[in-house]
Amino acid sequence: MTVIPTVELLGDGRPMPVIGIGTASAPPPTPEVFQAGMLHAIALGYRHFDTAYFYGSERSVGDVIAEALRRGLIKSRAELFITSKVWCTNNYGDRVLPSLQESLGNLRSEYLDLYLVHWPVSLKPTEVRSPIETEGMQPFDYRAVWEAMEECHRLGLAKSIGVSNFSCKKLDQILSIAMIPPSVNQVEMHPLWQQKRLMEFCKEKRIVITAYSPLGGYGHKWGYNDVIECNVLKQIASARGKTLAQAFT
Repeated sequence: MTVIPTVELLGDGRPMPVIGIGTASAPPPTPEVFQAGMLHAIALGYRHFDTAYFYGSERSVGDVIAEALRRGLIKSRAELFITSKVWCTNNYGDRVLPSLQESLGNLRSEYLDLYLVHWPVSLKPTEVRSPIETEGMQPFDYRAVWEAMEECHRLGLAKSIGVSNFSCKKLDQILSIAMIPPSVNQVEMHPLWQQKRLMEFCKEKRIVITAYSPLGGYGHKWGYNDVIECNVLKQIASARGKTLAQAFT
């Protein structure tokens, strides 16, 4: 079994595996395919799994955790690092904690290792849809939302807290009012979209960048294959005797 290296998160110094598996998929796999893939990943050494309320995969991840324990692939829930996210319809001061509690119920877990604000956007509670449409947006209250996230941490329900899809400007707004700074900013990042300014900003503030879609949006999920089909990247990988995925993730 491979041991994946970790990075220390700001605040409590929790170790987060630097390679994880996301569970967003369109269309979603069957429960059988999902569970088989996840259990195989655990057997190979993966310990970091990323889900979200909006993905609809939290219950499936909970099933996988239970099955991994039953099979003896892990000895306790503590061996895993589970990330989830509060969706835009719950980006209100009085809705963040209930949303986290619902996610914990789905996962059948007493805590999350990392809880993120999925997007810096607030939608009407009835607007559970994607793509996000501007007419459904409400004012995003940075202070109220982040104070609610901090309360999730203080209660021990979220061991670490952070954000997703935040720019430098939006991170600055959080940092200006935060008692507990965000430990992670999860954003799309890959060789063709390196976001160097954001990387430098986060490094300065000791915020760990988590890159999603590190090989781009393959297939129909995001609608482009520019990274995986890039000839320059293929040549670099080939010169190193690696696949493109091995060379750039």
